[in-house]
Amino acid sequence: MIINKEANGKELKIALDGRLDTTTAPQLEAEVVGNLGGVEKLVIDMEKLVYVSSAGLRVLLKAQKVMNKQGSMLIKNVSPEIKEIFEVTGFDELLTIE
Repeated sequence: MIINKEANGKELKIALDGRLDTTTAPQLEAEVVGNLGGVEKLVIDMEKLVYVSSAGLRVLLKAQKVMNKQGSMLIKNVSPEIKEIFEVTGFDELLTIE
């Protein structure tokens, strides 16, 4: 998976490309969750993400919990397949998806 980060003041945009699964979830966690100091808006772009596993969902939930305390998190450009995973798991109720 490729992770592209773009910081702009207190906003952090992250674009994911590939698969967010057991092998790549720790990479995303290290890149994101540990680096949210001072971030008030986190935007995760999933336009090029083709798959998300339970390990990936755990990292997204962890990021959401951090952002609930210091700002907001938005997930955008979700494919129908990943949107279905969010709906089946109930994550569509926990995350802000655009």
